[in-house]
Amino acid sequence: MNEFDLIAQLTRALPTNPSVVTGAGDDCAVLDMGAPDRLLLFKTDAVVEGFHFTRETPPEKIGRKALARGLSDIAAMAGAPTAALVTIALPEGYDPGVVGRIYDGMNALAREHGVAIVGGETTTNPERLLISIALIGSVARGKAVLRSGAKAGDAIFVTGDLGGSLAGKNLDFEPRLAEARWLADRFSIHAMMDLSDGLAGDLRHILKASGVGAELSKSAIPISRAARVRARENTAAKPAPLAALTDGEDFELVFTLASRDAVKLLDTWREKFPELKLSCIGKIVAGEGIQIRDKSGSHRLAAHGYEHFR
Repeated sequence: MNEFDLIAQLTRALPTNPSVVTGAGDDCAVLDMGAPDRLLLFKTDAVVEGFHFTRETPPEKIGRKALARGLSDIAAMAGAPTAALVTIALPEGYDPGVVGRIYDGMNALAREHGVAIVGGETTTNPERLLISIALIGSVARGKAVLRSGAKAGDAIFVTGDLGGSLAGKNLDFEPRLAEARWLADRFSIHAMMDLSDGLAGDLRHILKASGVGAELSKSAIPISRAARVRARENTAAKPAPLAALTDGEDFELVFTLASRDAVKLLDTWREKFPELKLSCIGKIVAGEGIQIRDKSGSHRLAAHGYEHFR
């Protein structure tokens, strides 16, 4: 049973209550706590030594990444983060100085985005370090962007470059909070999520939630320099286009909007965010799955992104 099969099994019969607007199955839970103009966003995420970082990773970058992952999910809903709780599970013989440096990295990113760290839990964990962060944020009523709104005919966009994240981006990425709020304020974004497990996997979550398919242009997918260099220098590495689709930990945004708005979006984006690439990589179509178009024609994409337990 892979990660998503397990999630489906566990979420079939979860209890709910009238506050739940959107529960399990999106980047954040959306809750109505009675505020006249805002909805609450609620998210948790974890990083584990040996999977998300190593013992050689600078501690400040471990702390930064632990918080940044959740901030990226808040961004995917076009929200603003407010506060975090931190659970840190430490192996025996841990170095308090290292833990302090982990918090230095976390605290610096929190201050940058106006996030209060308001408590949490410390515990033990055999052999390896684990950090879990619960985040709350908010989004204006009517502005939360879910995975389930993509429509046939929509244009598909991604921010930044994809692939090769292990060269460093997986530790130093910038959560696209300002960009996502700008998009939701100025355009009717139909569906959006952040790219944590690779475009080939994460786009499928949007397609499944929306009941549609996608057609991508291979030449339009923005491939990072790191992915190209790795493919060129290491014959055992993935081809760069495949790396861009499947490597994961890009933490960029993938989103859809009506194709009639695509040109206006590209023009205004260049003015607002001149240093961040925005690429139209394909379109939403009726049906299911992903087709990828290249010089030889259109082919069904079999590749998926990263999945725990697979």
